[in-house]
Amino acid sequence: MKAKAPRNRTIELDNKQIALYAKRAIKLSVPVEAEAVTDKIILQDSLKAMNYLPEACVDLMIADPPYNLTKNFAGTTFKEMALKEYQKWLDRWLKKTVRILKPNASIYICSDWKTSIAIPEVAGKYFVLQNRISWEREKGRGSKNNWKNCLEDIWFFTKSETYTFNLDAVKIQRPVIAPYRDEKGLPKDWIDEGKSKFRYTHPSNIWTDISIPFWSMPENTPHPTQKPEKLIAKLILASSNEGDVVFDPFLGSGTTAVAAKKLGRRYIGIEREKEYAALAEKRLEMADENKEIQGFENGIFKARNQV
Repeated sequence: MKAKAPRNRTIELDNKQIALYAKRAIKLSVPVEAEAVTDKIILQDSLKAMNYLPEACVDLMIADPPYNLTKNFAGTTFKEMALKEYQKWLDRWLKKTVRILKPNASIYICSDWKTSIAIPEVAGKYFVLQNRISWEREKGRGSKNNWKNCLEDIWFFTKSETYTFNLDAVKIQRPVIAPYRDEKGLPKDWIDEGKSKFRYTHPSNIWTDISIPFWSMPENTPHPTQKPEKLIAKLILASSNEGDVVFDPFLGSGTTAVAAKKLGRRYIGIEREKEYAALAEKRLEMADENKEIQGFENGIFKARNQV
């Protein structure tokens, strides 16, 4: 490996380390009980591995499938398809998840702007649509003849009308500009901590406080489409409880599993690329020593990360 710049904190593995960490992952060939796969990474294609997962073992699914773009993932290329073909591909794996989700499970599915319309059409056949979150993905260069693409969606579904949503866990702390007081002089719907005056507000479905992992952030990896731990933490806190099982059928470099572990949940992750599964195992090991999630401090989500 090349020598890193002093502030470069990217997690990288050499071939020997990839082989070592990848050995911790498992592969399925027969149906298994929940304990055999809980808190495990499955190094296998999702379409195969999901056939062997037990029924009703998952409380929350967070899926970040390949977007309908031609992109290289550790030597394997996902090729862009016609929209109808992409919808068929979505359907192939989504219908396999129905069996493994608990009756009160929640589902989040990530997408880019271009193929976002495909998600509700396909997932709506199996789940109840609750909302769409749009978040600002501020990274990358702009276009000379088009608007810069800084938007991604996360579609929120549930398996039924009974589901978990922990509102207080994801309320946003906002500064109070006009601190009104009641007739007794006490703060009215806000909190006074001297120099700090703020209120807790309900979170909306537009998020502008997320930073994409970059080289100076300790969670950064070489994965080309890595999601931030802060982003996934919001979903986990809102839609699961401590001890619940969080499932990611496209784990990548492990963000969902890592965030779940740091927040006291259990996890099941499937990843077909050896390098990314190894990175996920490395990050899970690191989470044993450091439970911090950048941008989430003392139960509060802070402003956009700057370092």
